Amino acid sequence: MTPTIPKSAAPLGLNISILKWLAFAVLTVIVVAPVWHVVIYALMPEDTQFRWPFVWLPLEATLANFARLFADPETPVVRWFMNSLIVTVGGTALVVAVSALAAYAFARLSFPGRDTLFFILLIGLMVPTAVTLIPTFLLLRDLKVLNTHAALWVPALVNVGGVFLLRQQFFSIPRELEDAARVDGAGLWRIFWQVDLPLIGPALIVQAVLSFLFFWNDLLWPLVVLSDRNLYTLTLSLLFLSFRTGIGTYFAGAVLAAFPAFAFYSIFQRQIIEGVTTVGLTGR
Repeated sequence: MTPTIPKSAAPLGLNISILKWLAFAVLTVIVVAPVWHVVIYALMPEDTQFRWPFVWLPLEATLANFARLFADPETPVVRWFMNSLIVTVGGTALVVAVSALAAYAFARLSFPGRDTLFFILLIGLMVPTAVTLIPTFLLLRDLKVLNTHAALWVPALVNVGGVFLLRQQFFSIPRELEDAARVDGAGLWRIFWQVDLPLIGPALIVQAVLSFLFFWNDLLWPLVVLSDRNLYTLTLSLLFLSFRTGIGTYFAGAVLAAFPAFAFYSIFQRQIIEGVTTVGLTGR
């Protein structure tokens, strides 16, 4: 016997779906509108940027702001882009490597105080960055690495969130696989490199993407430790552009700075969602 659906149930469900789509549409406009505003200002001529009402789809689009940005000798955009690339790629590789090694140690090795040390690391997540800003700066000053790209890497090497993420993934790997590798004569390093590490590939991608976005978008720490303009990252250079150039050139630099991070996240967004949703499903 086919169950009957009340007549009022279908319209009610339809109304709820419409409300959801309307809510999503409003949120989409709220998120996209500022981004589109930046792109429009980057493509508008300087003499038309202060027209009112604001034109959301200008007919006078031009690349003159980008040409002016690259032509100005006081704004070495290519150098700044390469600096951001070096800092981001190098920092991402170091963070992923250190986080994977530390996570494997906390998940698979037995040593005195392991759980206590990991608990202390988790407490570190509750410490605001502002509290550690001055001590970290003084430490880097004593190490004589200020005003170098290494000053951007050293504080980020201890990534507690990354260690926790990868530790949970190592716990999800059956120990029988490692036992089988030991029977075949594999040592600790070979088990880590050839058995366990390939099995947590999605989590490694998540950690790499998050680290990439952090290093590329970071503004506060480069502002604190870098004073040489030739070492500026592209994000930090936007502060210089805001005082040096017109508003159109500034927004052209903002578009250049935002595009790599946006593209990188768009490519790996599925891996990010898959990796984050699996955290906590297994582990101890």
